Amino acid sequence: MTDQKPAVVLVHGAFAESASWNGVIEQLHRNGVESIAVANPLRSLAGDAAYLRDVIASVGRPVVLVGHSYGGLVISEASSGNDAVSALVYVNAFVPEHGQTAFDLSTEFPGSTLGDALAPRELSDGTIELVIKPELFRQQFCADVSAETAGLMAATQRPVTQTALTEPLPTATPGWKNIPTWCVYSDQDLNIPVAEHRAGAERANARLSREVPGGSHALSVSQPGAVAETILAAVAAVASVEAVGVEA
Repeated sequence: MTDQKPAVVLVHGAFAESASWNGVIEQLHRNGVESIAVANPLRSLAGDAAYLRDVIASVGRPVVLVGHSYGGLVISEASSGNDAVSALVYVNAFVPEHGQTAFDLSTEFPGSTLGDALAPRELSDGTIELVIKPELFRQQFCADVSAETAGLMAATQRPVTQTALTEPLPTATPGWKNIPTWCVYSDQDLNIPVAEHRAGAERANARLSREVPGGSHALSVSQPGAVAETILAAVAAVASVEAVGVEA
């Protein structure tokens, strides 16, 4: 029988970068699960998803696709009609319907303080990209990590374009409509209200909806164990199904 354990592809969101998955990757590797942390361009939703589809195709085996924050829109688009994607895991991430934007979802329920923490930068082509003000980064994004770690995260944050956050989800059939889905999120997320996370998990009919008390938006950094456990549950579930299919 061919080994059918999928690889894990991790997609960071706005104001983060690939290393935000380091603690999760360590635990996945200890459990014998291959993983790839994608450098999400954060330039446009359609373009970011197209790039992610290319990365998925390069893996050459089934994948469990994991998205954080804005990355939830990217994985929802990139997994649509994509047979290589066996499962989806949303980590403090948006679970969008067709036509919804990150801005729409972040303001659907009260509680987000992100708008007041942002600083715009005008680019040479006339577009705007956004960063979190360094002095507000820890409180806004990762209040449950050390000041030293938060300082590094603020200095290495990846800006996101205003276009990406206001671009509607193109696909009429987001991947979560047809692909088994898991959700893990925190109740102290200041970027995306916990009510939005709960609504997203319900929308996707998540096989597991795990709420982590006291966690910040940067859950993969502050509580990588909870995130890794959720991903491993998804890996185990789909690997078991695929193995049965091979035996049959």
